Amino acid sequence: MKTLDQLQFDNRFARLGDAFSTEVLPEPIAEPRLVVASPSAMALLDLDPAEAETQVFAELFSGHKLWSEAEPRAMVYSGHQFGAYNPRLGDGRGLLLGEVLNDAGEHWDLHLKGAGQTPYSRMGDGRAVLRSSIREFLASEYLHALGIPTSRALCVTGSSTPVYRESRETGAMVMRLAPSHVRFGHFEYFYYTRQHEQLEALGRHVMECHFPACLETEQPWAAFFREVLERNAAMIALWQAYGFCHGVMNTDNMSILGITFDYGPYAFLDDFDAKHICNHSDDTGRYSFSNQVPIAHWNLAALAQALTPFVEVEQLRETLNLFLPLYQAHYLDLMRRRLGFTSADEQDEALVQRLLQLMQGSAVDYSQFFRRLGEQAPEQALNKLREDFVDLAGFDAWAADYRARAARDGDDQQARRSRMHAVNPKFVLRNYLAQRAIEAAQQGDYSEVRQLHAVLSRPFDEQPGMETYAERPPEWGKHLEISCSS
Repeated sequence: MKTLDQLQFDNRFARLGDAFSTEVLPEPIAEPRLVVASPSAMALLDLDPAEAETQVFAELFSGHKLWSEAEPRAMVYSGHQFGAYNPRLGDGRGLLLGEVLNDAGEHWDLHLKGAGQTPYSRMGDGRAVLRSSIREFLASEYLHALGIPTSRALCVTGSSTPVYRESRETGAMVMRLAPSHVRFGHFEYFYYTRQHEQLEALGRHVMECHFPACLETEQPWAAFFREVLERNAAMIALWQAYGFCHGVMNTDNMSILGITFDYGPYAFLDDFDAKHICNHSDDTGRYSFSNQVPIAHWNLAALAQALTPFVEVEQLRETLNLFLPLYQAHYLDLMRRRLGFTSADEQDEALVQRLLQLMQGSAVDYSQFFRRLGEQAPEQALNKLREDFVDLAGFDAWAADYRARAARDGDDQQARRSRMHAVNPKFVLRNYLAQRAIEAAQQGDYSEVRQLHAVLSRPFDEQPGMETYAERPPEWGKHLEISCSS
């Protein structure tokens, strides 16, 4: 294990030059203190977990100190925001400090969010608040624990620096890790500004660093787009299967690696509602839960447009047409696993859709349903779950078909329970749990956010003594309004 001063930097993106990013130093926040750190994220950098308890740890991740090998840069990009093209965005409150090369030969971006103003701050103060920093930390690490591709969060550093949003809050920084912070919007920026030489350099950089197999093909750019599309189809299937709502699927929030990225007003479904909108600023429901699949397809079409200098339009269209079938195949496979099936049946898709239709409007807790379904044999589990449904006749018909389908797989209940519990979490990152941890942290008590992080790091395990974290949310907890403001 390494200490902080032993990290090795290899800043590949910075070497692309000033057309791609601007050199900016972080602005420190006052009286830095560690709020929470992730040992598993630290392990990606080969860091000794004990380093989190040192003063230099808080100083490095609050802008007070900087490695001599770091080259902090604010990246420039554009993007479609709520469907409208914004020609110049960029890192308005975050800085890519550099890329750490670990002992396994992996590169990890160190991206400090809340690091102050940059040329891309667009009249903003460049700060992040404690509230949003904790939410991003918890989401990044929880999705990773679920097995959903995501950026990671190393730590949150709090401060006494005042930040003004809807009210006076305190500033914080979150250290985000990812193999790359390149977004769809990077490609859009160079395409729409007609900087095709830079666009080609960006694509070659991304392929060399992250998609080297594409460079071995006859048409590297076409292969690259196909790979990006496949990764996004798999990621979105996981979002939908596990009830995750991103909230702001702008193209500048879409990672070129197909990982969940840029957490804002996210939520996991409590009661199942396909039309759920987790962002109270989303007046039209553009980014509602059910719209995430078509919006992902729309975003990929926007990326495809930016690649037209290098790939024929018809070939891009053919690749785009693969998205929905790929998504559906991934999604159905995930839902089969969540329902405990070990084989495929042509009636499975209809069985899943019938279940979701029954859940809609019945205030059925989406996550708990699957966990409880695996807890006992189908007959006993379904008898208990029946109480949550409004359409009892409809549920009884579905339950009969489910029992018959489960019987065709023919394994014993112990094996079924183990299999289902391995994919159906007992513990869910619910907004009210995050809010409770945030309120304690705002009073200087970080124990709750640390405890919640520890519980959510093992979402499928029973964890005796932690049952309160697995309870259904209170009514007030189902109706929290989350905004983009951070």
